[in-house]
Amino acid sequence: MSLFHDPVSVPALNLKAQYQSIRDEIEPVVRGILESQMFVLGPEVTRLEAEVANYCGAASGIGCASGSDALLLPLLAIDIGPGDEVITTPYTFFATAGSIWRTGAKPVFVDIEPDTFNIDPVRIEAAITPRTKAIIPVHLFGQVAEMGPIQEIARRHGLTVLEDAAQAIGSAYHGTRAGTLGDVAAFSFYPSKNLGGFGDGGMVTTNHPQLARRITRLRVHGMEPKYHHHEVGFNSRLDAFQAAVLRVKLRHLDAWTSLRRDVADRYRNLFASHGLEEMVGLPIERQGNFHVYNQFVIRVPAFLRDSLRDYLTARKIGSEIYYPIPLHLQVCFASLGYKPGDFPHSEAAARETIALPIYPELTDAEQRYVVGSIRQFIDEFAYPSRKSDRAA
Repeated sequence: MSLFHDPVSVPALNLKAQYQSIRDEIEPVVRGILESQMFVLGPEVTRLEAEVANYCGAASGIGCASGSDALLLPLLAIDIGPGDEVITTPYTFFATAGSIWRTGAKPVFVDIEPDTFNIDPVRIEAAITPRTKAIIPVHLFGQVAEMGPIQEIARRHGLTVLEDAAQAIGSAYHGTRAGTLGDVAAFSFYPSKNLGGFGDGGMVTTNHPQLARRITRLRVHGMEPKYHHHEVGFNSRLDAFQAAVLRVKLRHLDAWTSLRRDVADRYRNLFASHGLEEMVGLPIERQGNFHVYNQFVIRVPAFLRDSLRDYLTARKIGSEIYYPIPLHLQVCFASLGYKPGDFPHSEAAARETIALPIYPELTDAEQRYVVGSIRQFIDEFAYPSRKSDRAA
């Protein structure tokens, strides 16, 4: 007999619910942009830059066209180029290594910690060569990487640290927010992010004035002032429309983060109440870290992962696989010479993880349906003996 009555639909992400909660705030600012006819950069972008910088505790914020550009612009600004190496993780979104590649430099991968999915600081030093110029730690799924050891390694070797904080706005490491834990940081405003726009957008934060000035110049074809080009940059301007929307959403971000953390706590309690803690690996939150849960990623044995996702899909429960192919095994990076087995923790994560729905509007009933469905999958298909034990 089914554990549930009528099935419900639980999307992986519910942006419509968020929009309905702030609709009355959003629509006037959108009309204001339409009436002003100032669509690119301008005062709304300037205000957002100041507000995001202040939120992160940084001296400067520089808006740009995407989170990918927010990674690329700082690399160009510190003159990363052909012959250089940049250390990062193979278990992340493609843009992290793609931005390194686009400068002509070489991505050098270091394996992750199996519990946080973030780059393992213990392994970084062995990857440093005379050509290494920078480290890009990724604050994956909303939890800051172990920045203390990373900063110490960077200082010893004279390396720049670029935080990939695309998924982690509002997260913190021992009381300091992401965005000021390295020399420069990159944020994404893609709609699925905790602070997401109505399209693409990104932001760079830094405490270094000269670096901020050069990034600002590079995003407009190397121009400063108008029509005076000091170098060849490219077009990476943030739209005023996105900035206006993001300014409204920023006012709600801390409240949304608190709700996300509540959702994560409810998941943990539900998994415990269903006796699934030994079979399902749950996200950990390192002591001293403030996790903002852009994703709630669980681990199951690799032979079950895809079947579990199919089962959830059949029950109209959304999920996602982040990331099924680690970057060192992507075809476009074959020339780097990596092979299967080089980064076992990243490869295991790619086989074993699945992201469950998490957003501020997720209800208790929806979470019960998600976790109950996982329990039923395990009882009926994965470990049928558990079902017999329960019946006894």
